[in-house]
Amino acid sequence: MAEVVKMPMLGANMQEGTFVNWTKEVGQSVQAGEVIAEVEADKATIEIESPFSGVLVEKLVSAGDVVTAGMPLAHIETADGGAAAAPKPAAAAQGASAEPAKPVAVAAAPVALATPAEADPNLPDGVRASPLARRIARERGIDLHAVTGTGPGGRIVKADVERFTPTAVQQVAEPPSAPAKAPTAAPTRALPSGEGIVHEPVSRMRQRIAARTVESKTTIPHFYLTSEVDMAAALALRKQINEGLPEDEKVTVNDLIVKAVALALRKFPNLNSHFYGDTLVRYQYINIGIAVALPEGGLVNVVARNADQVSISQLAKRNKIMFANVREGKIRPEDIEGATFTVSNLGAYEVEHFQAIISPPEAAILAVGAVKQVPVVVNDEIRIGTRMKLSLSVDHRVSDGAEGALFLKALRELLENPMRLLL
Repeated sequence: MAEVVKMPMLGANMQEGTFVNWTKEVGQSVQAGEVIAEVEADKATIEIESPFSGVLVEKLVSAGDVVTAGMPLAHIETADGGAAAAPKPAAAAQGASAEPAKPVAVAAAPVALATPAEADPNLPDGVRASPLARRIARERGIDLHAVTGTGPGGRIVKADVERFTPTAVQQVAEPPSAPAKAPTAAPTRALPSGEGIVHEPVSRMRQRIAARTVESKTTIPHFYLTSEVDMAAALALRKQINEGLPEDEKVTVNDLIVKAVALALRKFPNLNSHFYGDTLVRYQYINIGIAVALPEGGLVNVVARNADQVSISQLAKRNKIMFANVREGKIRPEDIEGATFTVSNLGAYEVEHFQAIISPPEAAILAVGAVKQVPVVVNDEIRIGTRMKLSLSVDHRVSDGAEGALFLKALRELLENPMRLLL
């Protein structure tokens, strides 16, 4: 029987992308878990794996098409006309238990207006247009609903936007509107202009970061707690572990922190929960999201799955692979989906202390500063100490100050007695 391959979720901040290419041709055999296509989302290329084993019999999208979560991409005829082979869960592939599904909020599809272009509620703004045409339209303030598409199926292409001239009525009555997904109302004041001023359209990634952070700060009552950790023992252990290891296998300070956070969360499962209004979803597994800065700006969170269960060396190796993929602009959906708690580390940038914004629907996030040598008082004497500051942001709807303080205390004890991270 023919099974439908659907576009997967690309993470909380990425609900759509641009189809790049197929890595398999019609008539070729595919295995469950094998990469069959690539989709560009923001500044990263996502590898799409087949959830079925069989033969690729039909492609439903082409390069340049905008694809959204749940959209059919292809048909695969499964072996012997029977049930499709079950895909290999990401956690199981890593030697850990599979994870239960979590609730996903689905946004309502936009309602398309009557337009010369083909309206489709499955497409952004209900308009079929190439990614390049959309970008040019944004830059020029052109409403795509007013553009007639000459591409296949009425699709708007670059040439349609470039030759489009709004009528006098449109120029007066239809000023460029704010992006459909703008996180806040457009400012009422006029944009500055003149010599030395350049207007630059906000990137899709930056719009989504803005939307998520505004959502977080306006809907989540944050409270913040800061603690200082003696990192001398942790650095000594790291040095001992890394002796003789090749560079691509060395353990970083962040690996130690992620491992310690995961172990501490075992004792504080409330902070490993997600808030869904009248329901608190508790997870029996611990997936640590790790914020990674992209070379050209913006960030994504990769996910260290079951971080409390794997060895520190396995954790370090997996993290390096995910970081490299992100920086090369090529990642898998499972690498960025499913975090239950997030760590954001700016220590490499010499930042001593900061407060991070919670990623909805998570209950907390840990901000990590740089490890520094500072004067400390020990037995009434001033000595040189090796210290690092940790700041915990917590959703007050889920937890309270005492629990957050106890979590930081447990985390501090793990990092100051790091042999526990190896057990």
